[in-house]
Amino acid sequence: MISRVFKLRMWAPVGVLTSLTYCLHQRRVALAEPGGADQQNPVDRNLLELKMVQVVFRHGARSPLKPLPQEDQQVEWKSQLLEVPPQTQLEYTVTNLAGGPKPHSPFDSQYHETTLKGGMFAGQLTKVGMEQMFALGERLRKNYVEDIPFLSPTFNPLEVFIRSTNIYRNLESTRCLLAGLFQRQKEGPIVIHTDEASSEVLYPNYQYCWNLQKRTRGRRQAASLQPGISEDLKKVKEGMGIASSDEVDFLVLLDNMAAEQVHSLPSCPTLKRFAWMIEQRAVDTALYILQWEDREGLQMAVGPFLHILESNLLKVVDPATPPSKTRKLYLYAAHDVTLMPLLMTLGIFDHKWPPFAVDLTMELYQHRESKEWFVQLYYRGKEQVPKGCPNGLCPLDKFLNTISVYTLSPEKYHMLCSEAQMMGLGNGE
Repeated sequence: MISRVFKLRMWAPVGVLTSLTYCLHQRRVALAEPGGADQQNPVDRNLLELKMVQVVFRHGARSPLKPLPQEDQQVEWKSQLLEVPPQTQLEYTVTNLAGGPKPHSPFDSQYHETTLKGGMFAGQLTKVGMEQMFALGERLRKNYVEDIPFLSPTFNPLEVFIRSTNIYRNLESTRCLLAGLFQRQKEGPIVIHTDEASSEVLYPNYQYCWNLQKRTRGRRQAASLQPGISEDLKKVKEGMGIASSDEVDFLVLLDNMAAEQVHSLPSCPTLKRFAWMIEQRAVDTALYILQWEDREGLQMAVGPFLHILESNLLKVVDPATPPSKTRKLYLYAAHDVTLMPLLMTLGIFDHKWPPFAVDLTMELYQHRESKEWFVQLYYRGKEQVPKGCPNGLCPLDKFLNTISVYTLSPEKYHMLCSEAQMMGLGNGE
């Protein structure tokens, strides 16, 4: 997803904060009933009851999205890499968000237009990627079935909600995760929900968000001209014999390098030699386009997705919510370009590119005695401390305050996305 999303929908600069309403903030505080900033006593975790888990994950290892320009620098992507491990096989159905037929996937159509050396298509999930996702599912099983009897040992549609971007490698990655999590056992049909490309919010939708499209035009190219990035890119391209005129930047280099490394394929010696630098410069490129201080850009990038995660939290906390309207587990199959801005908004980005099959897990707890609510975050299986939180176990009100800076309701998102378009119409463009 690296190269194509940055090419079609670049990340945004600038911004004016669009705040959430005071009423919603008051509702959050009332529902959260925090112990207060001056609370000194540590929380007894034995008195915490797990109420909900949300997992946002990147798909498993895949073939590159765009090959390197010179054939002698390309590795062979053979069909043997697509073998499906038996333990990952599991039947599932894909619908739109309303339960209707699966939407068309323009991304998959585009990937099939690119045949890599060796015969595979661009962006295909491999056996390695399937095994990675199965392993992630087994880790979730250990956490929420074996160590804590939170989920049923077999898949139950009343306990689990699943949503994925409408891209085949993500749908298949979800299948493998579920196979590991529930050991291929299910009590009902597995339904993966997905959305039209025009309204997808599980990745920054730069192609259909006019404001982002206008703001970010040309920023990827500009990033490659920045001091440090420019010199290092020239060094790598010269080492690989790539012409300076070829449209190869650190995002393309990282995409190929990461895919080759995880499959133990013989990468170009220059890629191996500059591996650390290529990843760091790819991150620098993304941050030049994203920009930490760009509140409005981050809002448009992941604000609608944060709104979904927030709404799930609030529904569980609200005693008026019928049990049929919530799930114990929410799974979201996303991309590296989703996770990076999410981590930035939470204040936990580690300046490393989100690897294949990585997960961001959000747990919601309630104290059995005080009835207070807490959020616990994990990234790559390690406890995180979101900004604005005193420690890893974050009072819900503090966590909601942190994400409220970036959260966008669907109405505000569409309004913000259409600003550039409306301004253009007003100027007679």
